[in-house]
Amino acid sequence: MRKLFLTTAGLALLGATAPVLAEHHAKDGTEMKHSSLSAILADERRADDQARDVYRNPAETLNFFGVKPGQTVVEYGPGGGWYTRVLLPYVAPKGQYVAIGADTASSTFPDRAREGRSKSWPERFPEVASGWTGVDAKKIFAYESDELPDEMKGTVDRIVIFRSLHGMMNRANADSELRNLRAMLKDDGMIGVVQHRANADAPFEMSKGTKGYLKQDNVVALFKMAGFELVSSSEINANPKDTKDYEGGVWTLPPILRHGETDRAKYQAIGESDRMTLLFKKLP
Repeated sequence: MRKLFLTTAGLALLGATAPVLAEHHAKDGTEMKHSSLSAILADERRADDQARDVYRNPAETLNFFGVKPGQTVVEYGPGGGWYTRVLLPYVAPKGQYVAIGADTASSTFPDRAREGRSKSWPERFPEVASGWTGVDAKKIFAYESDELPDEMKGTVDRIVIFRSLHGMMNRANADSELRNLRAMLKDDGMIGVVQHRANADAPFEMSKGTKGYLKQDNVVALFKMAGFELVSSSEINANPKDTKDYEGGVWTLPPILRHGETDRAKYQAIGESDRMTLLFKKLP
């Protein structure tokens, strides 16, 4: 079982294996402490993130998912921390925030350095997330999906998965990852999903996940097989301007803009991808 967090000295020993992640520090170094989600969204630590709010609609999305202070909330695949910088200060003061990454036991890596960075992520993430938000690293928990302590299983109110399902599909581990996540939830627990959405009639090549897009019906079927039922869906994060036919996949659009200056204005005018927003409940 991995340790939950490292001291600053311990983090330094990881050295070159640490990922390059942007850190957002308040000018006075204090923790983000707010009583409302709107105040968190307006915090200066999110100055670089706020341009994405118009596409990602964090307040509306978290409200739709029923995420509230005082809950135990799992964020699957936090990545660069865009949603972490919202969720952590919103949940942690009265509840518990837990970051979950994919099980790496059966993963292959291009080199030892990449393997080290990936497998050391649960130890490094609390300090990184603390740097983003000012929340004490000792209050932040991070695990691979198969390593949540037994005493925490069945205690989670909400799990949120933001634009990560295609990664599960590409790694061919969606079944095992969803089983691991299901075991974390309370009997009445729920999973909220935001995912790049392929057209219902899209060819397999454009909707299998390698382009980032998945069909909504396929996502619903996947969760049904994993022991979940769709509670509700929303068009909060829909974008009808997204044509979803890019050779470079969803990463052609902002914020990645894979093709650099080529047709940059065109893709910026489209904005971020069309996304499904789904809420699933755990079945008995």
